[in-house]
Amino acid sequence: MPTLRIDIDPASCRPEDLAEAVSFLRSGGIVAFPTDTLYGLAVDPTSPSAVARLFALKERPASAAIPFVAASREQVEAWATMSTDAARLADAFWPGPLSLICDAPAAIVPAIHAQLGTIAVRVPAHPVARALAAAWGSPLPATSANISGQPPAVRAEDLVALISEHLLVIDAGPAKGGAPSTIVDARQQPPVLVREGAIAWNRVLDSIQR
Repeated sequence: MPTLRIDIDPASCRPEDLAEAVSFLRSGGIVAFPTDTLYGLAVDPTSPSAVARLFALKERPASAAIPFVAASREQVEAWATMSTDAARLADAFWPGPLSLICDAPAAIVPAIHAQLGTIAVRVPAHPVARALAAAWGSPLPATSANISGQPPAVRAEDLVALISEHLLVIDAGPAKGGAPSTIVDARQQPPVLVREGAIAWNRVLDSIQR
């Protein structure tokens, strides 16, 4: 297993229980944590060196943007502008596997969104992921915890390929796996399906038209 590991009970996890993970992020480290689909990897998105370390660890191409997770809709709205349709979708599907495209905040490193100027963000249905974002104070990157092109991790034990002194693992038991989040760009009308995923496109459209 990686050098550092925190065992957390998801049923009782509080933001203050993740102070060590937040400190590790602030020092430029990478934190692996469970979401409602898979294990993800987070770094300080305002640190060029931390973002570069994440891309290197995953062997991820620079052209591949990294999505974010947040503690709540309110945290997202304090961080990025949401359109009326995006807010409606957030109310309908958060917490859950629906990612919404927002304009990237100026403070985050452009490499993390592949110079596109936009990011995909969601509030996951997993208490540890939300608690980590809450403890951090703003949305966090949440790319899949694997070497690019390899199977994603659903358990802490699956992270052996990522062993590094720069990695801390929050072990909160297995993630449930399944399809990745659906990604929607609702900054325009009509909204655009960016990636098919766990939430069917017709459900997204129905929630907007009500």
